[in-house]
Amino acid sequence: MQRTVYRVMPAGKKWELREGDQVVASHERKEDLVAQARQTARDQRPSQLVIHDGEGRIEDESTYQDDPFPPAG
Repeated sequence: MQRTVYRVMPAGKKWELREGDQVVASHERKEDLVAQARQTARDQRPSQLVIHDGEGRIEDESTYQDDPFPPAG
């Protein structure tokens, strides 16, 4: 089963939660959106949540349920 990837990304003065190209939610405060995003990712297992900083760089990543692509070794 393939996991769903969610991303918390900056969007102007707001923050967006995206699933692919689709905006799932948006909020003015990153912290509030991250909390919502974590709950969404937990509810939609298997999933991955990637959180970006204000510059668009990856800040944090979490995988929920078994990782279908575990690292070797």
